[in-house]
Amino acid sequence: MIQAYIAYYFNIEPLEPAREILIAELASVGFESFTETDDGLTAFIPKSDWYATILQGIYILNNGAFKIQYKKEEIEPVNWNSEWEKNFEPISIDNVVSIRAPFHKIGTLKYNILIEPKMSFGTGHHETTHLMVQHLLKLNLKDKSVLDMGCGTAVLAVLAEMRGAKTLDAIDIDPWCYENSLENIARNNCKNIQVYKGGASLLSNKKSVCRTGKYDIIIANINRNILLQDLGTYTHSLQKKGVLLLSGFYQEDIPIIDAEASKHGLKKDLILERNNWIGIRYLKP
Repeated sequence: MIQAYIAYYFNIEPLEPAREILIAELASVGFESFTETDDGLTAFIPKSDWYATILQGIYILNNGAFKIQYKKEEIEPVNWNSEWEKNFEPISIDNVVSIRAPFHKIGTLKYNILIEPKMSFGTGHHETTHLMVQHLLKLNLKDKSVLDMGCGTAVLAVLAEMRGAKTLDAIDIDPWCYENSLENIARNNCKNIQVYKGGASLLSNKKSVCRTGKYDIIIANINRNILLQDLGTYTHSLQKKGVLLLSGFYQEDIPIIDAEASKHGLKKDLILERNNWIGIRYLKP
């Protein structure tokens, strides 16, 4: 059955950090896909999950520091697979990694990843996923334990297994991402990735999902406010001399991210930048 969606078109002044906060708040009430625009954001929610008062708990809309206007539209049911086939192009990263959909020709690079993107974030087209791929290519992943936090399509977990990681956990709070990750793991014949639906609380409760006690490498490609909120949990879940890869924020966010990382004893090691988006590698002493 093809699902109908409700779209909200937001105009935001000033744009950041309001857009990041708005995405996080909308995701918490069921919005499952977002498109950033020059002047704001388009957010989508299945019509079956929508209700008339859905925006009442979105606090950023009542923040006087920002001017946010919006309009709503019902989107006719769409065959999303067909839409992706028309618009999704295969990509190459550093001439080492190719990411393609099932309707593309098989890649010929060293690492060829098959992703059915559907509505999930993480096809490699967005700058932050691109940056995380580049960071993973610079690390020795042989026999490492890896966490892909906010995994989206699980493309980063898939690459980590291809590069030799032995035990991998992938976590996302979005049910769509959870299902899509399972599908993509199977498509790439991965054997060592376990997918969980939830947030950082899965790492901090008494029955932590981590099968190795703590991780050698944690990847967290999430929006800035979630990173700031959960950095302590990530650090606690990291082995000594472990690596934390962070992305999902802009150049101007580096000081606040770095300040929070320093509170937890993390040492900044490498910064990558792409179109003002940032990916940072931190080390745990």
